Amino acid sequence: MTTACRQTVSVIVPTYNRRAFVKEAVASVLAQEGVFPEIIVVDDGSSDGTDRALEVFGERIRRLRRAHGGASAARNTGIRIAAGEWLAFLDSDDLWLPSKLRRQLDFLTAHPEFLVCQTEEIWLRNGVRINPRKYHRKPRGHCFERLLDRCLVSPSAVMIHRDVFDSVGLFDENLPACEDYDLWLRIGCTYALGLVEEQLVVKRGGHPDQLSATVPALDRYRIRALANLLRSGRLDDSQADAAFRALKVKSRIFGEGCARRGKAEEAEKMLGLPDAIAGELGLPISPETGELPG
Repeated sequence: MTTACRQTVSVIVPTYNRRAFVKEAVASVLAQEGVFPEIIVVDDGSSDGTDRALEVFGERIRRLRRAHGGASAARNTGIRIAAGEWLAFLDSDDLWLPSKLRRQLDFLTAHPEFLVCQTEEIWLRNGVRINPRKYHRKPRGHCFERLLDRCLVSPSAVMIHRDVFDSVGLFDENLPACEDYDLWLRIGCTYALGLVEEQLVVKRGGHPDQLSATVPALDRYRIRALANLLRSGRLDDSQADAAFRALKVKSRIFGEGCARRGKAEEAEKMLGLPDAIAGELGLPISPETGELPG
């Protein structure tokens, strides 16, 4: 066993009404080669018999059941009780290949400058393999600006040192969606991201209970995350400029969409949000360009 594999890892599996998937997800964690993680399954108030389905694993996993509060609350519950130095997450509809944790720990041992790393993924939609687009290419290093456009870090692929959460905080439980986008921005403005260039996660999409299918207008929450980040004081001048530009673009697109759908009040709020944020924070917006100088 390598030195890397003696490091402690806690794996947090949040689940909600996914009895058909979660047993396979947990089994893929138990099948990890050369790594014996603490496994915490947080049942977020399931009503489909998930708790009974998980009994088959006995004491090999730690099971917690809580009132339904969403993915962020479930993950945070696991983070707070986890004993590991490193934390990994597995969405209950995804799977890990057997070498996933070992390869990440080996990478982190070889590159101690990283406190966060992820792996490449295999994408399935309704059981059919699909190829990600070029703009989905996973980032590495200091890549804050790339993270602004879209979510490029997958919860099921990432491993994070617990010190990172002490620094940036946990998942935002006030966001019903895009909570991962929000966290990656808070991490990415400070920490470099490592990347294991192997497809070690199977992401299974296309089922009807995914957030992208059940929560309308996801960009509303990305915009909220950007506004929160600008207000946080975490960003340097260059990062604030990039975040403000992203906020302007997303607010304009979303606001114009609201206007077309006859949602005049929300359209006005979204279209005016960048100016409101600039005024609130005293940002020196150029009257000619509407941008931050520099």
